[in-house]
Amino acid sequence: MSKFKKQGFSNTFKNARKGMRIVLKSEINIRVHFCVAMAVIALAFVLDFSIERMCILLLTIAFVIVTEMLNSAVEFALDAVFHNKYSRLVGMAKDISAGAVMFASVTAIVIGVILFGSAVLDLLQG
Repeated sequence: MSKFKKQGFSNTFKNARKGMRIVLKSEINIRVHFCVAMAVIALAFVLDFSIERMCILLLTIAFVIVTEMLNSAVEFALDAVFHNKYSRLVGMAKDISAGAVMFASVTAIVIGVILFGSAVLDLLQG
């Protein structure tokens, strides 16, 4: 048992919701990701995506948002530990974390082009 008291099942959800609120309030990039995600999901409904395409789309959106949240967590943790002082290694860690978000975003764009491109082509052809 740790030195911290046991949270209980309902508190874990409360803390998770708190984490979502924190990241939505503090990080503009995640708000942009959420807005784009809502627009993309709405377009997928308009284009009558199959359940398989919708699942791929939702997993892709989750991939981007999770990497953005992890990036924010890494940045907050490193800033707390190093008291916002510059360190080459901290800078490298933050850059790598940001690179993960960029990789996830570019991958999401490619998947989006494939999913929506083929749907639009199908719509135009018949």
